[in-house]
Amino acid sequence: MNERKPSSSGKPAHRGPAPGGAKKKTARRPKGGVNVRRIPNQPGWELVPPRGAVERADDLLQVHDMIAHGEIEIAMDELRWLLGGCPEFIEAHAVLGELALAENDLALARAHFGLAFQVGQQAIEQRTLAVPLPYARPANQAFFSCGKGLVWCLLKQQKRHMAQAVVNQLLECDPSDPLKVADLLAQPPV
Repeated sequence: MNERKPSSSGKPAHRGPAPGGAKKKTARRPKGGVNVRRIPNQPGWELVPPRGAVERADDLLQVHDMIAHGEIEIAMDELRWLLGGCPEFIEAHAVLGELALAENDLALARAHFGLAFQVGQQAIEQRTLAVPLPYARPANQAFFSCGKGLVWCLLKQQKRHMAQAVVNQLLECDPSDPLKVADLLAQPPV
């Protein structure tokens, strides 16, 4: 009979099907998601990118080089490939959102900015007291840029109530409003 024995870590090692023949299903945390951590020796928190994003950082630098040389289609293909391997890559979504805005594709820009903002927001919500999340930390800047892009898109789509909710969340993270997202709400509707 197959049985489960503790491993050296004290967790049961899988040794075949559970008694009765049925495989036991366990809930797992998605591998490599965005997290937050306390900033060392300072008040506040910073986003921790997933391992896949860290592994693809050099690829993202190449994408910026492609864009600088006018190779927009190739850069977009590379960004989609990067997101295929790491869908929570906030910086890749930020760049795709900006490229979509440059092409006047408001729906696509909103989708990328919104997804990246949601990924960051979910990481923050999983930790108690994960604010402030200062923009000054480089790890947080793509999240704030996506939030600003999302607000801009929502206002263009006349979804002021939704834009206000995003602004409120950004201000909760960093009340100094370094990207002046609250100013976007003060502008007359387009």
